[in-house]
Amino acid sequence: MDDRRAGGRWSRLLLPAAQRRTMAELADEVDLDRGERAAKRSAFWSMLTLAAVIAAAGILADSTATVIGAMIIAPLSRPIMGMALGIVTADRRLLRHAAAAVAGGIVVVVAIGVLASLAVPSGTNLLANTQVSGRTAPRLADLLAAVATGMAGAVGLSRRDVSDVLPGVAVAISLVPPLAVAGVCLGQGELALAAGALVLFASNVLSLVLAGTAVFAGCGYARQGRGLVRAYLTISLLMALLLVPLGANTAANLTVNAWTNRIIAAATQWVAPVPGAEVRTVTISAHTAVIDVLAPQPLPPVSVLVDTLHGQVPAGVRIVVTVADGRRIDAGSVR
Repeated sequence: MDDRRAGGRWSRLLLPAAQRRTMAELADEVDLDRGERAAKRSAFWSMLTLAAVIAAAGILADSTATVIGAMIIAPLSRPIMGMALGIVTADRRLLRHAAAAVAGGIVVVVAIGVLASLAVPSGTNLLANTQVSGRTAPRLADLLAAVATGMAGAVGLSRRDVSDVLPGVAVAISLVPPLAVAGVCLGQGELALAAGALVLFASNVLSLVLAGTAVFAGCGYARQGRGLVRAYLTISLLMALLLVPLGANTAANLTVNAWTNRIIAAATQWVAPVPGAEVRTVTISAHTAVIDVLAPQPLPPVSVLVDTLHGQVPAGVRIVVTVADGRRIDAGSVR
């Protein structure tokens, strides 16, 4: 097929003929082993390493602006789009090399995150860091945003006149930061949090591949016949892979939110007799609920709070109360 032919009405809307990249041009954009291989690889690994260092520093400092800076320069989205193009064109070499670049990038960024975790004092509540807490519990809403972002990236790569959309795509979809968060959490022994960050990264990668495959196939870059069928079968499989973990995680988030609201209500009732006391935050991690309380006077017995929570949250949930003066009270587990 002539790679300049439109792939239907959708193609004509998204890719006007005058702005449509040829297959060779598109492959050159996403294939690290095409053209000036040494220069491309040098740029990719150096920028990825710097992005990982910046992301790790931003996470440790809980700085959104710094993390955004890392997202802008991170180059991972290009080989991921290379995977999508490899699927659509049935180019196993491109798919294999792009996947290897992504896998190597994962190792590099996570390793830098683990090294950065050495600067975190032991016993630190990582969930108090917004850069960590925001990247350890992916939801279906994250999936929708990631798929739309991936479509924008694929269109941006396919059109000559909107290639400058890619920095915005890098900011919109989180790739390097969740890997850095996973490394920091692994270094601190927080395996559940690390797993959550890796699920977010994996879902974003799959979303990019899904969206890229759909756009490239729909816009006429796919091989006809069996190649096109393979592309759409891959899209269906990727969608199924995305919906299962994110759907389960969304259900888990809703459940945890319900428990959090019950704990807030019980804790508010518990501190009500103390003048000036208030419940500031409740954080649930694994099987522990940490209740942050502001109390200018002594608190009631914590056993009263634990008894109140009986039947409100699952048995075995550990209740910890932190007070503004620095005290940390282990109230025991709900029976």
